[in-house]
Amino acid sequence: MIPVRFHVVSLVAVFLALAAGIALGGGPLSDLGRSDATGSAPSRADRAALSSARSAAGYGDELAVTAAPRLYGKALERRPVAVVVFPGVADATVSAVTEQVTAAGGTVSGTYALSKALVNPGEKALVDTLGSQLLTQVREQNPDTSLSQDASTYERAGELLGLAVATTDTDRKAVVGPIATTVLQSFAGADLVTGADDAATRAPDVVVLLGRDTDAQQDAIYEGLITGLARQAAAVTVAADAADGVDGRLSRLRETPVAGLVSTVDGVDRPTGQVTTVLTLARWPATKGGSFGASGSDGAVPLG
Repeated sequence: MIPVRFHVVSLVAVFLALAAGIALGGGPLSDLGRSDATGSAPSRADRAALSSARSAAGYGDELAVTAAPRLYGKALERRPVAVVVFPGVADATVSAVTEQVTAAGGTVSGTYALSKALVNPGEKALVDTLGSQLLTQVREQNPDTSLSQDASTYERAGELLGLAVATTDTDRKAVVGPIATTVLQSFAGADLVTGADDAATRAPDVVVLLGRDTDAQQDAIYEGLITGLARQAAAVTVAADAADGVDGRLSRLRETPVAGLVSTVDGVDRPTGQVTTVLTLARWPATKGGSFGASGSDGAVPLG
């Protein structure tokens, strides 16, 4: 006899896929409700179909959030999770992801907002100088540090941030010690990161939230920061909204080497994407290198 849990998980997977694929613009209903080239209003049938699609999406979201704690199974129990927020992410998205981490039994060790200056190519000299100085200080205090000696400017900045907020050790609680404090205070003093004052614990799991962006000029900066961060954490999930997974920074990051170090999720602007983001951490390391969400090449959700 097939277990009841199998049916529950399968049903949730269906609705997660519906919500991700239809509500987020991935299906044939994404054009419903738009006027045609002549400016004519949508037909009654189109309006009805759009209303039905929205209802299905809302139901999928509600089902995902309701079933999420059972799907998580307390997989993150007593595990700290750091949330790193790039510019442009809505506060509501940050709060919603935090709630899902808690639903999985985890605790948010800190929420670190990266400033526009950190990802601004015009501020590279500042980032490079600060990173070089901090690397020297860290090496003086800890000659055995895991920081790379020859990392690029932004990879080094990502490694330093990861050293301060994350850990690769999942077996014991990692405190924010003097080195981490120095790094965080330096980043904060240079107006590159906020949220450092609230840090008390370093986390093995990290959620990186990307703001919507179609401009490719900063891609190398984002890739470098995430690459460095991933070297200092046990698990990293990078999440963005649905549109970004189709034509935005997340879609481009998925084509770079850093995609093999992290899991990626698009659709985090909706509850289904927020649940999926936490599921990737709950099912790590099977999800490492995986691409999930409305446009994910590995499916809407990691339920395998």
